[in-house]
Amino acid sequence: MSERSAERAVPGAVFVRIAAELRLFAAPRNRRERLRVPHDGTASAGHVVQSLGVPLTEVGELSLDEVAVTAEDRPTAGSLLEVWPLDWPEHVRRRFVLDVHLGTLARRLRLLGLDTAYRNDAADDELIEQAARQRRVLLTRDRGLLRRRKLPEGAFVYSSRPDDQLHEVLHRFAPPLNPWSRCVSCNGSLEAASKEEVSARLESGTRRCYDVFARCRSCGRLYWRGAHSRGLEGIVEAARAAHPGTSPG
Repeated sequence: MSERSAERAVPGAVFVRIAAELRLFAAPRNRRERLRVPHDGTASAGHVVQSLGVPLTEVGELSLDEVAVTAEDRPTAGSLLEVWPLDWPEHVRRRFVLDVHLGTLARRLRLLGLDTAYRNDAADDELIEQAARQRRVLLTRDRGLLRRRKLPEGAFVYSSRPDDQLHEVLHRFAPPLNPWSRCVSCNGSLEAASKEEVSARLESGTRRCYDVFARCRSCGRLYWRGAHSRGLEGIVEAARAAHPGTSPG
């Protein structure tokens, strides 16, 4: 009997092949090329995949016995479910909400002009509700959060380093950049402010050395291109150089 025929003969189970790029999500015991998964005939393909730890947010194509299917389709006993990763870039909405562990990434995305919601005390349920209500993509390193049913759109942040996280998000979503247009503190939009308007709020050295200012429409924070901005300018230029397709033409 061939391997394929033997698989067909196994009742109450489906066979799953997870692409190598996605195996990091599975429990260590499931990080194999082929898995035998108990199946009672009622679970959908998406349920089988998520039961192994792989969030559907990271899955591209699913196939059953080499035929493309959706996450709602149901495998039959002995069938082979293959799970493939997404192709990047994704063409989805470019508004984000970030979990509490991604504060540095949130500030850098705002620096580049991307609409990025973030609170360092947001609970998981609040993040999911906000993602759904405001039609945002939830960025997180919490795999369990991405498997929550109520989450409409999400993405796993693979790296733990802010520089790499930023590169990853820009590569995955290719959003158009508009640097220096958002407040890195609150995500509000910036507007030009004359020196006369803000003079009373400036230190004497700042008032003497700088003439061009911006102000957040939401929280009122002031911005100017001083010595403190050199590191930020480096982040902006590095993003533009590494991801030229994200910069406005």
